[in-house]
Amino acid sequence: MSSTDWIVLLATLGIIVVYGSLQSRKQRTLDQFLLGNQDTSWWKVGFTVMATQASAITFISTTGQGYSDGMRFVQFYFGLPLAMIVICTSFIPRFYKLKVFTAYEYLEQRFDLKTRSFAATIFLLQRGLAAGITLYAPSIILSSVFHWDLQWTHVFSGLAVIAYTVSGGAQAVTRTQLGQLLVILLGMVFIFFHMLEALPQGYGMSDAARIASWTGKMDSVQFELNVSDRYNFWAGIGGGFFLALAYFGTDQSQVQRYLGARSVTESRWGLILNGILKIPMQAFILFCGVLLFAVFQFEKTPVHFNEKLLSELRQSHPQQYSLWKQRNDTLHLALATIRNTSDQEHLRLQLANLNQERARLKSEVIAYIQSSMPGQEANDRDYIFLHYITNYLPRGLVGLMIAVILCAAMSSISAELNALSGTTTVDIVRRSLPTLYAKLSELGWSRLMTALWGVVAICFAFYAQLFENLIQFINIVGSLFYGTVLGIFMCAFYLKRTTGRSVFPAAVAAQITTLMLFWLTDLGFLWYNAISCGMVMALALVLEWLLPRNATVT
Repeated sequence: MSSTDWIVLLATLGIIVVYGSLQSRKQRTLDQFLLGNQDTSWWKVGFTVMATQASAITFISTTGQGYSDGMRFVQFYFGLPLAMIVICTSFIPRFYKLKVFTAYEYLEQRFDLKTRSFAATIFLLQRGLAAGITLYAPSIILSSVFHWDLQWTHVFSGLAVIAYTVSGGAQAVTRTQLGQLLVILLGMVFIFFHMLEALPQGYGMSDAARIASWTGKMDSVQFELNVSDRYNFWAGIGGGFFLALAYFGTDQSQVQRYLGARSVTESRWGLILNGILKIPMQAFILFCGVLLFAVFQFEKTPVHFNEKLLSELRQSHPQQYSLWKQRNDTLHLALATIRNTSDQEHLRLQLANLNQERARLKSEVIAYIQSSMPGQEANDRDYIFLHYITNYLPRGLVGLMIAVILCAAMSSISAELNALSGTTTVDIVRRSLPTLYAKLSELGWSRLMTALWGVVAICFAFYAQLFENLIQFINIVGSLFYGTVLGIFMCAFYLKRTTGRSVFPAAVAAQITTLMLFWLTDLGFLWYNAISCGMVMALALVLEWLLPRNATVT
């Protein structure tokens, strides 16, 4: 990066971190650390909920998803507005009435300790994994830009976020998220218009959309019912509804955001704001990826977008790399002749041939990496948008956009660590280990648990590269666990006759079934949420009827 980029990067990060630290330096109690004194207004709740979701994954991986697969990922969010309505009517009033720190405290009052502990443990496992995946995203950025070792970058990034979160708690998260989200959205809007300018002369947004439509990337809604297809209307409105309901209603990283509001009404309006804005925001980010696809139709692209890995290939396998480069150079000689063509059918055919050859070459490169460089990440979807930022943006703006993505990473990871800390402290240590809990102050335990979960997230980040691109991976992990926890809460809210003796074994059975579906079938992951939630409710009703009234389930 240029010196200008460094100045912009450090200034942007410094202002946000210092502001958050100054605003939250007087925390003394668990309530202040976890809920920020419950003084957040509704519009801040809405935007901080959005910012907690809008991690670095959203911007480097969702754009890569749009580039590779088009707009159909937006169907994933179709059930979200409906979920917001249910949460506003059923979840929020109960949480506020009982004055809980975490969502899982309610479950002990409704059922028993083991059901509360089981739900909290599932959350800790799922969110701990997710924090590791979220940490992987900024490590990609730093590793690519500065050519650092990826594994050591996980460590450095994780330690920085731990220090930031331990010092500030919920108020640092909430107060800095608003500035981070503003910088993020402004940065994405600028890049959008910059990409429009990067199209060949005479081409505009409608032309880019038409070019993308030739490969099906503008097909945003698909009504065909196919349970093995991850993204269609029915999976989004059905499975997506249950996933959003579980995420916003039972995931402490989200519950903690709206429990910090001044009142039930402020919480509700905050979630309604999120429900209104979330789909347009995600559609815009996906379309940025689609637009980037159109731009790169007229540009020479590398054989692999992970520039650090490409550099290692050039040094360790120079002969093979030279062959790929020659093929890639020959492949793109035709670009000069098609940039200014006015014959749309000729352009469509030429681009179709170009994309076919690109895909064939990319497959060979990925297969070679997998066979000759074990342990390296062969998939480069998460590096596509980063390649554009570092190679096409003007000086100063490269530093700004890297700061934008790092801000998003800090925002999301710190919220996750804060939630993991709160759940471990309140639901596990304070409730089940009172003697141990007495050895340290409430705030001390929260900070200790934040640091501990930060270390766990670093460890999980080492394995994130072994899976699909990050935006899909993090949603798959959520879907494996969310449905079971949601089923427990649905029993608590709507099945008044169910008790802990039936709900607990039903939840255990549903969780085992979900994991078996993942390993043994090709069912689309969004359906896991509906299936496991429904199974908990149905099995709890059956067990409540079958088990004798004096039966005890352990």
